[in-house]
Amino acid sequence: MLLKHSYRYLLLLILIFSGCKDSEVAPQQSLTLEEEQSLLGNPSGATADESNYNNFLMAKPQYALSYSRDRGTSNWVSWHVSEDWLGTADRQDDFRSDPELPQGWYRVTASSYRGSGFDRGHNTPSADRTKSVEDNSATFLMTNMIPQAPQNNQETWANLEDYTRDLVRDGMEVYVVMGSYGQGGTGSNGSARTIDNGNVTVPNRIWKVLVVLPEGEGDLQRINTGTRVTAVVTPNSNTVRSDWGTYRTSVDAIEQATGYDLLSALSTQVQQALESQVDTGPTQ
Repeated sequence: MLLKHSYRYLLLLILIFSGCKDSEVAPQQSLTLEEEQSLLGNPSGATADESNYNNFLMAKPQYALSYSRDRGTSNWVSWHVSEDWLGTADRQDDFRSDPELPQGWYRVTASSYRGSGFDRGHNTPSADRTKSVEDNSATFLMTNMIPQAPQNNQETWANLEDYTRDLVRDGMEVYVVMGSYGQGGTGSNGSARTIDNGNVTVPNRIWKVLVVLPEGEGDLQRINTGTRVTAVVTPNSNTVRSDWGTYRTSVDAIEQATGYDLLSALSTQVQQALESQVDTGPTQ
């Protein structure tokens, strides 16, 4: 009888222990790569509906974007930068049209910016996607490009991109949303409102928002009113300063200029706290 009770007791312990173990180690439902890139929300409410031709959602494993057929550029692009995305893949430089655009839409080509005085400026930088050749190659699709003044692209923006990756190497991870708005910039050949026979609009302003977190899990739940958020807006001009920190602004200011709802996946309380501030943290 004692042996029988002991056996039942042992079996009960095994069942209880097994249940606790399962509940403790059961991982949270993992995000798809596409969900990871748009974790902070869909700023413009873009949809993958061809009739929504100036706010067309394109969700890729490497980044998400809202594309404007009439402008020939993205409205905004969002992506995640972490150690998981950084590796040793070479820069591919394979600029090309995006085959995922709907049939019948004008497709910006690798040569569309030639002779314009503007760089093929990446939204999601090539150096943010070096884990594999495929990931790096994806950043050279022309839907990820904007006509960017060379000094703005090669100095001001490059410095901000380098700083973002420095944060990651220091144990952080960064969620980024970048976009542009307005019409008319000044490149190495002077001012222009469009290029490529009017098929590509030259933006007037270029903006970016960084949400910085210590490396960890459950990122959306870890963003709080103390999280560092850096917002930057620069003129699309060849006379901008190389120090991106001088162009810091608030998320609220970018929202007012664009009509977008940035960081929309966060609670209203957290959004209000983070979006009204102007970052004063280090810039290098």
